[in-house]
Amino acid sequence: MVAANYFGVQGRINAFTVAFQIPNLVRALVADSALSSAFVPVFSDLLEKGERRRAWRVASSLFWLMLLGLGALTALFMLAAPLLLRPFHPVDPGLAVGLSQVLFPIVALLGVSGIIVGILNCYDEFSVPALTPVAWNVAIIIGLVIGVPQAHSDSSKLYIYAAAILAGTVVQVMLPVPWLRGRDDRLRLVIDWHDPAVWRTLKLMIPVTLSLGLINVNAVVDTFFASRLLDPNLAPAAIDKAFRVYMLPQGMFSVAVATILFPTLSRLSARDDWDGFRDTVSLGLRQIAFLLVPASAVIAVLADPIVRLLYQRGAFTPHQTTVVAAALVAFTLGLTFNGTMLLLNRSFFSLQSNWVPTAIALGNLFVNGVLDAFFYRFGVWGIPLSTSVVNLAGTVALVWVLRRRLGRLDLGALVTSLTRVVVASGVAAAVGWGVWDVIDSGAGRSFLGQIVSLLPALTLAGVAYLGACKALQVRELDAVTGLLRRRSAG
Repeated sequence: MVAANYFGVQGRINAFTVAFQIPNLVRALVADSALSSAFVPVFSDLLEKGERRRAWRVASSLFWLMLLGLGALTALFMLAAPLLLRPFHPVDPGLAVGLSQVLFPIVALLGVSGIIVGILNCYDEFSVPALTPVAWNVAIIIGLVIGVPQAHSDSSKLYIYAAAILAGTVVQVMLPVPWLRGRDDRLRLVIDWHDPAVWRTLKLMIPVTLSLGLINVNAVVDTFFASRLLDPNLAPAAIDKAFRVYMLPQGMFSVAVATILFPTLSRLSARDDWDGFRDTVSLGLRQIAFLLVPASAVIAVLADPIVRLLYQRGAFTPHQTTVVAAALVAFTLGLTFNGTMLLLNRSFFSLQSNWVPTAIALGNLFVNGVLDAFFYRFGVWGIPLSTSVVNLAGTVALVWVLRRRLGRLDLGALVTSLTRVVVASGVAAAVGWGVWDVIDSGAGRSFLGQIVSLLPALTLAGVAYLGACKALQVRELDAVTGLLRRRSAG
């Protein structure tokens, strides 16, 4: 929101969007979630076997290997930035290269963060790692609010934005470190080349890196089409702003479910408890659908007022609202499937069958490129539509293969729950749009007017959804009501 106020989505901000693609892709390929997804099953397995000192020695070895290896890789990519960004034809090539060189160090920083977060997750510590992105955002906002008004050119303002992201990443990495104390051991200055668990983690990283990274390669492909074949002065940043709204329910719900269940799935796999594994996967898929299907429906019908409320001020104009809202609607069609893919990928990682999601991600990359080449003719929103179709295809493929691997997956319960959730979500969307439409005509399109019309619409849509779920006897509602009862009792 703060960045949109200063930069909008038209002009040189598109150079920033393009510049961020390559560092973000490399981060996804070799750092952060990819490393954590390979590390957690190995670390959990060692803890389950009682080899706690060895587990921490493996973690220490991987910490320093990532820091040294990714540090060297960061330096290499900073030198190669002009060649890497040339195919995108950014709106300001020199600015895009300079910004990417400022942003590349986040790769090494998030590499070591993947180890720290993975350790905490294996000890069922989720709160602190979950709060680190909040600190990241706060650091960026402070940098923008203090730095941008002091700058005298668009280029210098964007360099301040990039530097703020880098500073925020340092905060994100350092914040959870104190919570490592008091565990079974601590990170040490050691690199044990001979431990098979170190090599097993690195081998597991190869397919994990490819499967998670290929998802982000899709985003790079999308940016390529947006910059080369649509409007380099508008399309990349417009899609990026829509993507950020699309990722809000994703991060709140599906990432939370997948993150919490991942260590559990790893432990169940290590114990050969396949009934528990199947039940946990089925529960996770139903919970993600319960949370994301209504979010998708409500965001789709209220995309215009949501984008207007979040972004439309300062440099962000009403025309940009229309473009971003259309892209957001296209994104929401695949919102639930993106969440289910996240859990299904981690299910395979827990089984240490990492090449399966990799092969499916590779197929999705091909499908995404073909669809981008066709859908971009629809306009800016055609690129997000391609992403949604790919998410659907990826979910179907992952479910089919996992069901063959486990023998069964309780799909009957999933379909029954999903049908009821879809009906309840339709009720929520109708109520939300109706309430907003009635209030909007009197409240107007100012910032305050949008708050007055949108917040009641979202609140009543949520109430209508829960009421419809209760009437339809959606089982996943019990988990929510049970949590509320426990909090009230507490």
